[in-house]
This record gives sequence, C-alpha cells and structure tokens, in this order.
Amino acid sequence: MPVGNVFETTGVTVVSLMSTDSKNRPEAFATRRGYGLAYRRQQGRTPWVVFLGGFRSDMEGTKAQYLAEWCEARGQAYLRFDYSGHGRSDGVFEEGTISQWTQDTLDLLSVIQGAPCVLVGSSMGGWIMLRVAEALQRQVVGLVGVAAAPDFTRDLMPRDLSDTQRYELKQSGRIRMVSEYDPKGFILTESFMKDGNSCCLLDRPIAIEAPVRLLQGCEDVEVPWDTALRLSTALATQNVQVHLLKDGDHRLSKPEQLAILGQTLADLLAFSEKP
Repeated sequence: MPVGNVFETTGVTVVSLMSTDSKNRPEAFATRRGYGLAYRRQQGRTPWVVFLGGFRSDMEGTKAQYLAEWCEARGQAYLRFDYSGHGRSDGVFEEGTISQWTQDTLDLLSVIQGAPCVLVGSSMGGWIMLRVAEALQRQVVGLVGVAAAPDFTRDLMPRDLSDTQRYELKQSGRIRMVSEYDPKGFILTESFMKDGNSCCLLDRPIAIEAPVRLLQGCEDVEVPWDTALRLSTALATQNVQVHLLKDGDHRLSKPEQLAILGQTLADLLAFSEKP
C-alpha cells in the first residue's frame, strides 16, 4: 500500500468487465494491487471534468449525478468513480487510507490517457484532489473544491472523539463512528488516522499553479468555513477564488447550490480553454 507522497503511476490495466454504457452498469478498472475500481465515463470535449467524492460517498451521489447531466448537456468529457471500499468498487472500507485512495485516483486517471482535466473534489475528495494535482501538475488545468476537507484526520476528526473513544482507538486500533451524514456508522482505524496525518498539506506551500475555486458553506458543521481561507493561503497559485455560501451546509446539494457549482465550473472551463 502506498504511503505519504509516493505514488505509482504505471503498471495498471483497464479491463472491460462491465458494460461501457454510462447509463447502465459501470466499467471496471483493474489495479495491480489486486482489486477493481468501478467508474463511469462520458466522452466529450476536453478538458475532462473528474469528480472525486467524499468520505464514504460514491459516484451515484447528488453532486456526481448533477455533473454527469451538466457535462452531457454541454458535451463535456466527464469521469467519476468509486474509491476502493466505496460504492461498487472492490475492497474493504476500513482497510483504505488517504494514500490508497489518492493512488486509486492516479491509477484511474490513466483511462483519459494524459488528457487535460479539471478536478472537482467534494469534502475528502477536495483533499485527494490537491494531492493528485501536485502529482500530475500540468495535466490538471483547474480545481473546484466543494467543502474541501484537507487534513481532516488531524484537524477535524479528533474534535469529535470523546476521551473514551480516544482511549479505545489507541488500545484496540479501531472504533465505530456515527454522524448526521452516516447514521449507520463505520469503523475508524488508528492506521487510517496515522496515514492521513502523514498526508497533511496545510502546514506548507501547496505546489499547485492551476486556477482554484473553493465553494464553502458557512453553516457547515463538518468543515469550518475558515478551512477554505487557510487552503487559499497555502496554495502557490494566485488564481484562487473562495465563494462562501451563507446558508450552505456541508452537502451543498440544494438546487441553487448545484447551480452555483455548475456556473463556477463553466467559468473555470472557459478560463482553461483560453489560448
């Protein structure tokens, strides 16, 4: 399993295990780590729009589906997928890490064969988006963060743990967590937290020169709104815009909020297509 900032970018294979009809069953991508990733792609003009979902979300969520329809309407190439242990992809969720899901993203992006792309990262996907953009550099021509949550294993998750949970996590290496967005709960492991802490970004300059747009709700109880400001400061690029939505929660999935996402993406694509 890759850790830290070491990535594998070769040696993967795309296999047609499922239908390529994006409206039916997804395609499958075989990694050399022994598991498959489910994905959907819509051909169109470049740059590709690539959606990176959040923690325990999948490519059938509201924002992913909205972007599928949005890209289809304008003939824009679009790619979405499930990280290992998520959605229809192989793997066990509690065995995953930020490093592994970053590597999943890098592997899966080989299906667009080096074409330029704009990454749209939601919550945890915003963290992975940043790490992928640092790794790929010029291939990534723009980024849109939606309640982006870099460094959440260090800065956000610990605040939600009681003293008893911290003790149990240290002693047994795993605890069960529940939240408003995940009432069924999930297993949180100490190894996941340690790996995440090795992937943190906000304490150093983030070497990304592509334009970045950050959408953040002021009523987000999962990711404080000032996280977007911290991120904008850490980014190397000067082309950063932060859009604060006064009534926005963490999901940012209301119709009017999705419309803002679409307009933000349209403006960024127009900027990236300038000669």
